[in-house]
Amino acid sequence: MNYLNAEQKKEIFEKYGQSNTDTGSAESQVALFSYRINHLTEHLKRNKKDHNTERSLLRLVGKRRKMLNYLKTVDITRYRNVIKALNLRK
Repeated sequence: MNYLNAEQKKEIFEKYGQSNTDTGSAESQVALFSYRINHLTEHLKRNKKDHNTERSLLRLVGKRRKMLNYLKTVDITRYRNVIKALNLRK
C-alpha cells in the first residue's frame, strides 16, 4: 500500500495530535483511521467485489467507533473537537 507514506502520517499526527510524533493520542489515531477509511471506501466504489477490503473497512470502522466511545467517556470536549474537525456524524 503506497497510499499513505511517512510524511502523510506525520502531517495527520501534527494536525490532530499534540505534535508530529504524537502517534498514541486518541485524536491522532481516529484521524488516521478516518484517512484509511476514506481511502478504502473509494477503492470499494471502484472494486465492488473486493470482499477482503470490505472486511478490512468494517474492522477499521469498528476500531474508530471504539476509540470515539473511549474518548467520549474520558473527555467529552476532546470528543466533540475531533468529531467537528473530521466532519464525522453522530
